[in-house]
Amino acid sequence: MIDLALAALLALPLPPPDMAPPAREQVVEVPAELRARLHERVTAAGGSPGRRLERLVEFVFAEDGLALEYGNAATHTVADAWRTRQVNCLSFSLLFTALARETGLDAFVQEIDQVLVWYQHEGIVYNSSHVNVGIRIGTRRKTVDVSRNAVIARHQPEQISDDRALAHFYNNRGAELMAAGELAIARAHMEEAIALDPDYATSWNNFGVLRMRSGDAAGAEAAYRRALALDSDHAPALFNIVGLFRRGGDDANATRFQRQLEQAQLADPFHQFLLGNEYEGRGDYARAAGHYRRAIRLHGSEHRFHFALARTWLLMGERRRAGRALARARALGDDESRALYQAKIEILRRAR
Repeated sequence: MIDLALAALLALPLPPPDMAPPAREQVVEVPAELRARLHERVTAAGGSPGRRLERLVEFVFAEDGLALEYGNAATHTVADAWRTRQVNCLSFSLLFTALARETGLDAFVQEIDQVLVWYQHEGIVYNSSHVNVGIRIGTRRKTVDVSRNAVIARHQPEQISDDRALAHFYNNRGAELMAAGELAIARAHMEEAIALDPDYATSWNNFGVLRMRSGDAAGAEAAYRRALALDSDHAPALFNIVGLFRRGGDDANATRFQRQLEQAQLADPFHQFLLGNEYEGRGDYARAAGHYRRAIRLHGSEHRFHFALARTWLLMGERRRAGRALARARALGDDESRALYQAKIEILRRAR
């Protein structure tokens, strides 16, 4: 989930820290009052698994149900998500999975490893994977996603174990607590994440950031190297280890890992898309178009890449190219985006 590239510290919204991480069973425990409401609204009426799923979705989002609100909230346990009604993608997935299982549905958390959910604030760049919920009904698998339109995914979601899902929770909370300066409890959360899933590179990367924040450069290097042993193209760990070596005056290692980082970024369509956005914002439309085109070569089925290229061609006065890129974006988009792209195509046609 949250993957840190260190430059400074960011205060994310989070609940007051406890003295110790919650026990694993507490993270997904459904409060008695919520269980009673779930039974009344979803389970009691019976029906097919598909009908129960429909009622559960309605219960979770309806104003007279849980009325959950999605946003960049802190990572909550199931109980805290119910109490605050505020969820991020992980809190929602843990809550929905727990409730679905209470109704007898075969539910599990799914992970999408490569997504575009990068954001920056006051010096820290946050790179997040994405999770949602899978429901298995017979031979079919349905997906429930609180933020599908807010992410750009390269691959289909994959089912993960309950241990990996819990590791996401402790990793996220650890990152949030570290950002608030609560280093001791942050470490306890991150160590729990690593204990649950020692093969998750993101947890090791974040643990390295924590060690660096604590003044332990050797511990940070060891954690970054462990992350890279698990995933040699892990961009946040590469970024962090380059910074570590530069600050320490080790130019040879800094240069070596910088080359590795650049190679990883060249093969990352999301990084190319972000570079395109950056150059477009500077008014360098030719470079922006080059990065958008590379993003498309790497991941050509993403309609937003084609739309960005069309926008850049239009800013360069290349109306024919803009029209072709818009048509491709329209062909690949969902119903809502198709209507937007069609309207822009009509504007281009009238301007000829």
